[in-house]
Amino acid sequence: MNEPARRIRRAARILLLDEHDRLLLIRFTPPDRGAFWCGVGGECDPDEDFPAAATRELFEETGLVVTDCGPEIARRSDDYLTLVGEPITSDERFYRVRTTSFTPDTRGHTEIEQALIGEFRWFTRAELANWQEPVFPVNLLELLELESGE
Repeated sequence: MNEPARRIRRAARILLLDEHDRLLLIRFTPPDRGAFWCGVGGECDPDEDFPAAATRELFEETGLVVTDCGPEIARRSDDYLTLVGEPITSDERFYRVRTTSFTPDTRGHTEIEQALIGEFRWFTRAELANWQEPVFPVNLLELLELESGE
């Protein structure tokens, strides 16, 4: 039986680094699979470009306001299930934003985010390399190296 075509899900992802070169990640705890970590970001609204989505998602997920998310540093595509179980093909663009360490403000979270976000944490590269729970994307450390060469 043929699988239905997957929707292309355009998403902006932010590599949010603090003054200690630590990366902010979010721990998601979906009820149908194990907990995992990923960075700030999310789906583009219809007719929204990637930089605008990055700026909006950064504010909605953390409360941080920036006027420019910086240059696109990487792109990736993958097939996976969203948090609501929809099979998609992702079109993800990554941006680097530097800030000082802060505690994220979660007032802008959607209902789904409120239900599934377990915590935020600033990670060093060494911690990421040895973390016991899954971190996505799996090549996150490589993405961090790409951006550090700029």
